[in-house]
Amino acid sequence: MRILVTGGAGFIGSAVIRHIIENTEDSVINVDKLTYAGNLESLSSVSNNSRYSFEQVDICNREALDEIFGKYQPDVIMHLAAESHVDRSIDGPAAFIETNIIGTYTLLEASRAYWNILSESKKATFKFHHISTDEVYGDLDGPTDLFTEKTAYAPSSPYSASKASSDHLVRAWLRTYGFPTVITNCSNNYGPYHFPEKLIPLMILNALEGKPLPVYGNGQQIRDWLYVEDHARALYLVATVGKIGETYNIGGHNEKANIDVVKTICKLLEELVPSNLNAEFIARHSELDSESRPTKYEDLITYVKDRPGHDVRYAIDASKIERELDWKPQETFESGIRKTVEWYLNNNNWWSHVLDGSYALERLGDKL
Repeated sequence: MRILVTGGAGFIGSAVIRHIIENTEDSVINVDKLTYAGNLESLSSVSNNSRYSFEQVDICNREALDEIFGKYQPDVIMHLAAESHVDRSIDGPAAFIETNIIGTYTLLEASRAYWNILSESKKATFKFHHISTDEVYGDLDGPTDLFTEKTAYAPSSPYSASKASSDHLVRAWLRTYGFPTVITNCSNNYGPYHFPEKLIPLMILNALEGKPLPVYGNGQQIRDWLYVEDHARALYLVATVGKIGETYNIGGHNEKANIDVVKTICKLLEELVPSNLNAEFIARHSELDSESRPTKYEDLITYVKDRPGHDVRYAIDASKIERELDWKPQETFESGIRKTVEWYLNNNNWWSHVLDGSYALERLGDKL
């Protein structure tokens, strides 16, 4: 198959592309605008493969999308392009409205125009897979409640509201036009190549530099953590054998409070790089007396003012995708977080390029 992936230079999108190129015979067309979170270095292992193509295009650009559809004639669309950081959506919601709502609308219309001219046999196998988030469901009430595919939407942030809007558009295109769509809603992803502003990579990299580890509020916000490579496997399954018109929730069966995630990272760093803390911290905070200096990574934890509208608990019931598509996560949180910490320790070239800005397309030049 020829699979068009939007947002393929992002965290989840790049994992999907690596999975497809490394484990299937399918071809991939990566369509990405390359905003701050788009990083082609995350695709260096597959970028020279003959089955991989890249087009730097904004999904709000209808003319460019029409050209891509005509050029590559994809069989499946996997739509991951999105602004996704909650804090950024609070500070500046306009970009989230533009990309997540207007961009999804534009992509739907370009895809539908292309689908309309396909042969009947091609139409019958075409699929538009929209990748969304569990944040559209809002906050869970009870300690044992779970998000199911039937849970009513109640988004809390500009980000989740924009994703909820895009989900509604996709369902409307299915019902109104008969356009073949499928939706997935996932829990919090983590793993290699995660942009350093997100919780887990931020904690790892701050700890390595002896910087404070900022935790919102009391740190008791609970999330279901999903290893990104498990998610990539699930997304490919849905894109290839998922049933048109269905929604599939994808979760990691790993509910953890944010503070426990941070403490787990600290314990792993104590094991893997026990000598790093004092040297880095002393270099940064030499003015402090010895009694004020931390003796372990957990001492760097700093509680900060909570995020506005911060949801307390998310948890996904992923029984449908396990039952119908025979998918379940391979990684526990314990195995996945160890792999993640070890990856950041062994791939400082990747994250150092993100931190210094040299990963940006205009600065990479011939490296691409």
